[in-house]
Amino acid sequence: MNKTAKTIKNISVIGSGTMGNGIAHLFAQFDYQVSLIDINASALEQAIKTIDKNLDRQVSKGLLTPAQKTSALQNIKTFTSISEGVAHADLIVEAATENVDLKLKIFKDLDLYAPTGAILASNTSSISITQIAAVTHRGAQVIGMHFMNPVPVMKLVEVIRGYQTSDETTKTIMSLSEKLEKVPVEVNDYPGFVANRILMPMINEAIYTLFEGVAGVYEIDTVMKMGMAHPMGPLQLADFIGLDVCLAILKVLHEGFGNPKYAPCPLLINMVAAGKKGVKSGEGFYKYHAGSKDLVVAEKFIKS
Repeated sequence: MNKTAKTIKNISVIGSGTMGNGIAHLFAQFDYQVSLIDINASALEQAIKTIDKNLDRQVSKGLLTPAQKTSALQNIKTFTSISEGVAHADLIVEAATENVDLKLKIFKDLDLYAPTGAILASNTSSISITQIAAVTHRGAQVIGMHFMNPVPVMKLVEVIRGYQTSDETTKTIMSLSEKLEKVPVEVNDYPGFVANRILMPMINEAIYTLFEGVAGVYEIDTVMKMGMAHPMGPLQLADFIGLDVCLAILKVLHEGFGNPKYAPCPLLINMVAAGKKGVKSGEGFYKYHAGSKDLVVAEKFIKS
């Protein structure tokens, strides 16, 4: 079997939210030509503003020069049409909402419009790559490329092989990740992969610990930060990930394994239903100042 990595020059990114604009930023910073695609034109405008601001932050820290920032922004073009945005892609990275039906629809469209040799990657944090690949006619070229948030900063890329993913595709994505100065880790396609199979039960258990009155938000997070050397407590981390995303991943784990240990805590279900999704909504286990990620403890969730 051919195990030679193919050359990647043109990248298309589907979705301009937090992960999508971070992925576009990363590739553009390393001088790849990037097509950022979103059906919402205003979301694309906001994404470019976010990338601009984050590049400025890198310049202020001496990580990039002003000229490198300018070049990175020039490397990004925006599209509201998938067919136009992927027309010249060597690699397409889907970074849409963690919703299986939406992802399957996107990959059907990508299979139709993307060049024959293009690799189709998903940034999914839990959904089966094998299931996604099954709606295409190029299963050997479908792979998971799970970046961590914030994408330009976090070093890990979880590279997920579906049942049909070829050695060539895997080698290409592993090599590309290294060129982006990331640390790629190859894993097989099972619910939650490695990162979220381990992380989400921990977060869920922290929520159960709060739900059952063992301790409050501050106390739970402090135990994990001070006692286990975690840089961020599990409840604050859940807020940053998005409580709706945590719930979606736990549902995938619960359904995929049929094991009650993955059942999402009722408190998490209720908070998401009430619109308390963490940083993105301004309140989760903590409250957040508008337009920032400076946290203020939400008193109603602290008391044990």
